[in-house]
Amino acid sequence: MDLQRPALLVLVRHAESARNQAKKGSVYFADDAARQVVRGVPDHLVELTEDGHKQAVQTGQGIRARFGTFDYVYTSGYTRTEQTAEGILSAYSPAERARMRCKSDLFIRERDPGFAYDMTTAEAEAAFPWLNEYWQTFGGFMARPPGGESLADVTGRVHTFLNGLFQDRAGQRVMIVTHGGALRCFRFLLEGWSYSQAQRWPEGQAPANCGVTTYRCAGDGGPLQLEDYNQVYWTVGSAADGI
Repeated sequence: MDLQRPALLVLVRHAESARNQAKKGSVYFADDAARQVVRGVPDHLVELTEDGHKQAVQTGQGIRARFGTFDYVYTSGYTRTEQTAEGILSAYSPAERARMRCKSDLFIRERDPGFAYDMTTAEAEAAFPWLNEYWQTFGGFMARPPGGESLADVTGRVHTFLNGLFQDRAGQRVMIVTHGGALRCFRFLLEGWSYSQAQRWPEGQAPANCGVTTYRCAGDGGPLQLEDYNQVYWTVGSAADGI
């Protein structure tokens, strides 16, 4: 029976970025001093930290040992995912890398954070005093940050990406380097989550930097099934939350 989806799908969250380090898992910056290093850098140009580069290299060693080569490697095109992919692929020989096609796809980029992107907590609360109540009402999957996207919005474009992937990469081995928010949308679609499941990560289950989530297609051509979630292969830095 011909497979109608990839045989192997490996999702990797990007390694630690400069904004991860500066925000320390918070929604906004704690104060002006915390944001100075990355202030004014647009989201798609945020780079990895020194530890982030090390995380990516160590993750590549683990991925190569476990999975071998891939047919395709996708990134969101954001600097932090491209740098992460480059670190992962450094574990492979030139001949192995030559067999793997690399592509970027804007449909798997992180959610647009909106107008509060560079704000401190105090600034965001002053500018959007209604936001907390609104967020509590609609929840973390449906609510949109001012000027930005909800995760439900992101799910729409991830769905489009998966439709193309299932058609074009059926039976192939695929690795995707993406973002924490997009990863939740992938899980919503691939695992058939309810809206309530998608509202927030369960306690202690937010994806780690370079966390590896694996799906395999059943041998009879059945759906992709979750093999494991958030496997970590690195031993440096910190598993920062956030995007």
